[in-house]
Amino acid sequence: MASHEILGGLVQVYRRGGKAWHCSTSLKGRQYRSSTKETGLEQAKAFAEDWYLGLRGKLAAGVLKTETTFAEAAKKFEAEYGVITEGQRSPKWVEGHSIRLRLHLVPFFGKMGLSEISAGTVQDYRVHRISTTTTGRMPARSTLHDEVGTLRQVLKTAIRHKWLQHLPDLSPPYKTQGKISHRPWFSPAEYKQLYEATRENAKEPQNSHFRWEAEQLHDFILFMGNTGLRPDEAKQLQHRDVTIVEDPESRQRILEIEVRGKRGWAGANPCPVR
Repeated sequence: MASHEILGGLVQVYRRGGKAWHCSTSLKGRQYRSSTKETGLEQAKAFAEDWYLGLRGKLAAGVLKTETTFAEAAKKFEAEYGVITEGQRSPKWVEGHSIRLRLHLVPFFGKMGLSEISAGTVQDYRVHRISTTTTGRMPARSTLHDEVGTLRQVLKTAIRHKWLQHLPDLSPPYKTQGKISHRPWFSPAEYKQLYEATRENAKEPQNSHFRWEAEQLHDFILFMGNTGLRPDEAKQLQHRDVTIVEDPESRQRILEIEVRGKRGWAGANPCPVR
């Protein structure tokens, strides 16, 4: 790599393989880099000198970022999250964070220093998202909730790396009662009707070719009904997550299930062994 120093070693002008020269310097313990977009060395040196003096002027005026920006913290979060949560989060869930960062969060917060992100700027973001919609419809409450959730994850990454001291208040200031939704459920009579129907179908399927599938469906319904697992938790269940143990109170054999869902690991979920 060809490299030259100017201004008494304060600025480095270098080229890595390509035709254009780049320049770099350090101010207040932070490294800055830029492409000169020049192929001639003398022109690149002149650009680098002007660039450095411009940085010094911005620093003196207090407009130069000397702390980690949100865009840099977001890049670190994306690099870590997919690796650390592999096997515990679906690829679609991980991709959702990247999409929210690319489309909305980084364009709004990207150039801000982490300490500039406060309850006020987060509220400005909510107003911005609602007022600049291109579809004519306000973003759903759940959409904004997920976006602020991704923002929270990036800021927690910054705290772990000591780029930020504490997490700002991210809650909506004028929070209203959200829609109250109840999970679907079966009454005891409806559940009995369901498993009796699947049991009969497993014994005498309309098409004998699908007998195995009918038996699997019946077993799955009994398993879900007796464990109370969510569908996403059941889909992620592996043999290593299930242990046959003896219940100390009833002296019966039960399945002890380690649950993995969208909120991570939960406690053991007992289920009687039949």
